[in-house]
Amino acid sequence: MANSPATALGAGSRISIRNGRLIDPASGHDGETDLHLAEGRVLAIGAAPAAAQPDRPLAARGLVLCPGPVDHSVRLREPGHEHKATIASETRAAAAAGVTTLCCPPDTRPVIDTPAVAQLVQQIAERHGFARVLPAGAVTQGLEGRSITEMAALKQAGCPVLSQANRPIRNTQVQRRALEYAATFGLTVFLQPQDSDLSEGGCAHEGRVSTRLGLPGIPQAAETVAVARDLALAEQTGARIHFRGLSTARGVAMVAEARARGVPVTADVDMHQLFLTEDDLDTFDANCHLVPPLRTRDDREALRAALASGDLAAITSDHQPHDADAKLAPFPETTPGISALETLLPLALRLVAAGVLDLPGVIAALTVGPADILGRDLGRLTPGRPADICIFDPEATWTLIPERLVSHGIHTPFAHQEMRGRVVWTLLGGRIVFELPRTVTA
Repeated sequence: MANSPATALGAGSRISIRNGRLIDPASGHDGETDLHLAEGRVLAIGAAPAAAQPDRPLAARGLVLCPGPVDHSVRLREPGHEHKATIASETRAAAAAGVTTLCCPPDTRPVIDTPAVAQLVQQIAERHGFARVLPAGAVTQGLEGRSITEMAALKQAGCPVLSQANRPIRNTQVQRRALEYAATFGLTVFLQPQDSDLSEGGCAHEGRVSTRLGLPGIPQAAETVAVARDLALAEQTGARIHFRGLSTARGVAMVAEARARGVPVTADVDMHQLFLTEDDLDTFDANCHLVPPLRTRDDREALRAALASGDLAAITSDHQPHDADAKLAPFPETTPGISALETLLPLALRLVAAGVLDLPGVIAALTVGPADILGRDLGRLTPGRPADICIFDPEATWTLIPERLVSHGIHTPFAHQEMRGRVVWTLLGGRIVFELPRTVTA
């Protein structure tokens, strides 16, 4: 498998990608053309510049070329949880999924609350070279919700945003001061809206299914109470906030109303929330134990509508690889989270097939949308931009066998389903970091 940077052409090489359907939502380009790369950047679209002979041409007829997806929430598990996965394994999985940039939450061990840890994560990722890793810096020291971190130092160390991962700050005064401090340095704060008291002990959406199955519930209010508090504080402080992983219709409506009033807030949705609902818990499948929990069908439809309207600006994988034993206990005692990088693209194409978004629209939600939220000049394919590119076959079909995933995590609720859409090449800064083996057939 030619998916190692050690065997790929270097960033200084010239590559011409020929006769592919180039979709760049940021510029509105959608059509068959050639794309020429040099020195790690896009050189030209269409005709090649004079005397620009490629070191390698890539035949892309029938394939789609788009900016490399940018994923807001990918747990890499390193440092501190290497028994689950490593930066090497999960960035390799990202490359196989076409993802070129990812943001990792700060709940590593040690927590990403100092420049030293932030730089360590980036150095390890750069050494392996499969994906660009942007660590989210912790809002509070140790994610304990008591003392604010040195946010300016974290920004200087390469953290584009701040986050509490999935550990809310209970003290509202600390939250206010943290947002004020973040606003001073122009940092967006990622918030996972979940009231820790209302959600404590729950493992499923509080409703008819959890009642019938006897599972402890997490009410819709666990999300909406947190959204209301955070929106009020964002208005008070002027801080930019971003809600990670909204799951309820009411939560989306509250964000849309705040945005209409000019509150600097954005939000994203986890891909699995656009497909699965509380009904998928009927068999007690631990792969459906997620935080936030799977909600109702009405919630799912509201999330899809908000994505189509632009009130949800990005789709994330919320990739959380676990060790093999994480899902073996009774449902409430299992560890929430799934491996989701390698299903991101095929599920995105299911949204297109279902008429939720057209192909440029879903690519925008995976590329320029999340890139803009991170404040990075990524997710675009115009001359001079970084040559981060995903090239995929939208018609290739394959069966998801968990044991064949590149990720060290094998837990997925989509196991053994037929998937449509397969990455053929992934380029990071003009280097081929993944190439589909010739032996793999659609």
